[in-house]
Amino acid sequence: MSPEPSSTPSRMRRLTRRQKIIGGVVAALVVAALALVVVRSLGTETAPGAGGPGGPGGGRRAAATTVGVATAATADVPVTLDALGTVTPAATVTVRPQVSGVLANVYFSEGQMVQKGQVLAQIDPRPFQATLTQAQGQLQQNQAQLASARVTLTRYETLQQQDSIAVQQVDTQRALVQQLEGAVTANRGAVQAAQLNLGFARIVAPASGRIGLRVVDAGNYIAAGDAGGIAVITTVTPIDIEFTVPQAQIGPIQQRAYSGERLQVLALDTTRTQTLDTGVFSTLNNQIDGTTGTVKGKARFPNVSGALFPSQFVNIRMTLETLKDAVTVPSTAVRQNANSSFVWIVGDDSKVSQRTVVTGVATTTTVVVTSGLKAGEKVITEGGDRLTEGALVTVAGQARPHGQGGGQRGQGRADGRGRGQGQNAGQAQGQGR
Repeated sequence: MSPEPSSTPSRMRRLTRRQKIIGGVVAALVVAALALVVVRSLGTETAPGAGGPGGPGGGRRAAATTVGVATAATADVPVTLDALGTVTPAATVTVRPQVSGVLANVYFSEGQMVQKGQVLAQIDPRPFQATLTQAQGQLQQNQAQLASARVTLTRYETLQQQDSIAVQQVDTQRALVQQLEGAVTANRGAVQAAQLNLGFARIVAPASGRIGLRVVDAGNYIAAGDAGGIAVITTVTPIDIEFTVPQAQIGPIQQRAYSGERLQVLALDTTRTQTLDTGVFSTLNNQIDGTTGTVKGKARFPNVSGALFPSQFVNIRMTLETLKDAVTVPSTAVRQNANSSFVWIVGDDSKVSQRTVVTGVATTTTVVVTSGLKAGEKVITEGGDRLTEGALVTVAGQARPHGQGGGQRGQGRADGRGRGQGQNAGQAQGQGR
């Protein structure tokens, strides 16, 4: 059955009133939510005493930037020259035989430390002894003939004074004496040569040092002046290191070297962490290499421990001078702009200011500041890229710095209001739900 026509208008009127009630409730909730958002926004940005019109801050407070800070200090800074060097022996000598013969004996061990004049090997001496004996015999024979000729010359000169002999005969005898005197002189030279050769049969060390590997074994025939020799001796105590010096450093080095100052040089290993030996600067070469703009230098080391080995590559560090009481900062504190170097200074109020400085000697960790900075001032080492003049900073590992006067109290009230509003917002959201 169809409903009665009279009941339809009343039902429609009831639905319309219900919809109006629901719409009013929804509208009220929307207005309340908008009001809550506006209140929270105002409370965050303009808290009394911190950022509101009546507060002493007069505007929004910026958050502090966390940075790393170091204190400028004074220290004695050595000015050094670092370079790559090559260990070179003070002397390198190839032991070569001076006479030919069969190598009878070898008296050294490979790698042995030998002294100058020490016997290293022996060549068979018998041929040289025989030659010496022959030369000595010839000398004696000519000496006897010379003595006889001199006696005869004396007699002839006596007979000549008595006018009993011809002058020509006297002159002939005098010439014979002179001839025999020359022969005796030659015989003496032959004896000396034979004695030298006999001595050269004993091969001795021409210099002190470490002997290398043996080239020839006993029993082999060796020739005089053989290019390979029998061994090589290198003088390792003391020992030298050759290195290159930039031409810009020649003047300071020459000035100190010529004044008699001993420039200390350290020999470091390839990692620059271990000191192999300590020596002194010797000299510079007499010309600059035009292709590299450098000059070769040499330093001498005692090498008592034997840590330096010939042809070894090492790092050297030469101290040119020492800067007394120089102001130093970490290298990360110095920054560059278009015109100069500068550092960020942290004041007592935890605000930063930019300071132009003049830098000097730099190492891997520190920089010497020659102008623009005093010892005891705090400089920023980390986080400086985000700073502006007058910015507020917080030192890493310390409490956040507070503002002055009402600003501090205003910040506290702002934080409290924020927390309160957060609670109210939560309650409002709970009620909405």
